[in-house]
Amino acid sequence: MLSDPPNYGKLVVYSFPKDKLVYGPFQIEARIQQNTEISQQISLWNQMGSRVIRGHLLVVPIENSILYISPLYLRAESGQLPELKRVIAAYGDRVVMRETLGEALAALFKESGPLASQPQGTVDARAREALAHYDRAIERLKAGDWSGFGVELDALRPLLEALGGGRSDGKK
Repeated sequence: MLSDPPNYGKLVVYSFPKDKLVYGPFQIEARIQQNTEISQQISLWNQMGSRVIRGHLLVVPIENSILYISPLYLRAESGQLPELKRVIAAYGDRVVMRETLGEALAALFKESGPLASQPQGTVDARAREALAHYDRAIERLKAGDWSGFGVELDALRPLLEALGGGRSDGKK
């Protein structure tokens, strides 16, 4: 892992081509908030007495672009524990919100892109495996187990790269 010894404290730089637009986290957050489907659903849940909680935005470099993933939780007015309700995913200029990470990834890459050429069963299996690693990473994060969190993120990356069509060549 990049943050474990002997690499602890070292920076990793990802270079992106200057001729291609790559959205950063702030632009993605703005795109999510401007998405009518997402903002209407969040407003509806907030009006129904539930509290919508946006999880941390995960940034996953893939090829010469970035995949963004953000969980969306709902906590009932009387409930203490929030429940994962949706997953928001963004890649390039597309933003989607679905019930699971697998569904979000499938919707994100559905029409054009690398997933179109893969058999659906393969895509579903990889998406389910990616979701399992993501869920375990969040559990490790909540438990304060940074090493376990890193292990799960490291396991998640190759699955997302396979779904996205390959590894980033911009990594230095």
